[in-house]
Amino acid sequence: MKRWLLSYALAAVIFAVIDVVWIVTVAQRQYQSQMGHLLAASPQPVAAVLFYLVFVAGIVHYGVRPAKADIALRGRILGGALFGFFTYATWALTALAVLKDFPALVAVTDIAWGVGVCAMVTWLTVVLLRNVLKGRPAS
Repeated sequence: MKRWLLSYALAAVIFAVIDVVWIVTVAQRQYQSQMGHLLAASPQPVAAVLFYLVFVAGIVHYGVRPAKADIALRGRILGGALFGFFTYATWALTALAVLKDFPALVAVTDIAWGVGVCAMVTWLTVVLLRNVLKGRPAS
C-alpha cells in the first residue's frame, strides 16, 4: 500500500506539472481558437481537482502498477499509453459525436496528448520510484 501511495503522489506531481505546461503553452490557445464559443467563462475547480484525482489513480493502476514487480518498463509504459488513449478517446470522440461544432483537430490533438502524457508520466514515475526505493526492502 505504501508503494502504491508513493506512486500516486509522485505521478500526481509529475502529471500536474506536465499538464499545466501543456495547458498554458498549447491547449489554451488551441481550445480558444478552435472552440472558444463552447468554453465556459472559467474552469470549474472542483471538477478539475476530481479529474486529476481520478485520472492519476488510473495512470498508477494501468501504467505504473507498483505492486507488479515482474512487468518490464516497456509494458508499464504501454499500459499507461493505452490508458491515455482510451480515456482521452472516450472524451474526444464523445464530444465530436454530440457537441455541435466540436473540432476534429481538437479531438485528434487531445487523443495524441492523452497517449503521450500518460506514457511519459508512467515512465518518469517508474524510473524515479525505482531510484527512490533502491536499496529499500519491498513493502
